[in-house]
Amino acid sequence: MNTKVWKVDKYVDNLVNNPQVVDAAHFLRENEVVALPTETVYGLGGNAESDEAVAKIFAAKGRPSDNPLIIHIADREQLLRFVAEVPAKAEILMDAFWPGPLTVIFKKKEGVLSEKATAGLATVAVRMPDHPVALALLKVCGLPIAAPSANSSGKPSPTNAVHVMDDLNGKIAGVLDGGATGVGVESTVVDCTESVPVILRPGGVTKEQLEAVIGEVRVDPALTDEAAKPKAPGMKYRHYAPNAPLYMVSGTREFLQGLVEEKRQEGLQVGVLTTVENVEFYHADVVFACGRRAELETVATALYDTLRRFNETDVDIIYSEVFSSTGVGHAIMNRLQKAAGNKLITE
Repeated sequence: MNTKVWKVDKYVDNLVNNPQVVDAAHFLRENEVVALPTETVYGLGGNAESDEAVAKIFAAKGRPSDNPLIIHIADREQLLRFVAEVPAKAEILMDAFWPGPLTVIFKKKEGVLSEKATAGLATVAVRMPDHPVALALLKVCGLPIAAPSANSSGKPSPTNAVHVMDDLNGKIAGVLDGGATGVGVESTVVDCTESVPVILRPGGVTKEQLEAVIGEVRVDPALTDEAAKPKAPGMKYRHYAPNAPLYMVSGTREFLQGLVEEKRQEGLQVGVLTTVENVEFYHADVVFACGRRAELETVATALYDTLRRFNETDVDIIYSEVFSSTGVGHAIMNRLQKAAGNKLITE
């Protein structure tokens, strides 16, 4: 398959009439799969009402079929087509954070969306992306679009079109290149089907921000307890992993440097994931700064790109510093834990 690339400037006016956007929307209406930019990561979009289109998403990614997909919409009216009810707290969250990096789980209407998109569950996850190119594409095609991250399953999510092509060139119809994404980690997923909403995946909207508008919000125990069964099926899988094994290291810089020296004495090439503040401290074969520790939003933005950069090196093992789990740090640590398969070395 020849994968087309449509390059679109997100700052131009009247994107709904942009020829590249219109062409990409045509492919979506033909039940083909198209990668699109959002404010979080690039998504791999397909018609959520079509079994054929959704099957192409799973095939391109190599994604397990019990892992439901997030449905992307352009406006609130679309939501009423396939959602059974909209709880009051969900309304408040949508008012506060849509468009934006928040996914809300609702009870679904039966017989509207592809059962493949919802993995046969009685619920559906929905968000409205805060990216002008994505919103224009959604408006032009007029469809609810199922869109997981546009990467091979298990690999770091893509934050620019080059990452998408690295993984999926020849496997999908096209990529709508709207430039680099902003937030860098996926949306927060909140289940609003219970009286107290539950965070199933931390992301671009923090727990503190959610509680500021709706009060108490619980966190799925599986996010911190490996033995607990996750409410979201996809959270049981390893994600975001670079090619070399990744280990999180909790301790001083000196302790991490000692681990580096041990592995180098064994003849291994060692990589270190750190931040701008500490990059000059470490002596390893590859040292990458992933944002600034004093500004965790910059770490979130750079995380997936940094993990992918290690794949361009010859490192045999990667050690990563750990971060505070407050605010957006919760999402960063969740992604690092998945990338490392929960491998943690403590001083």
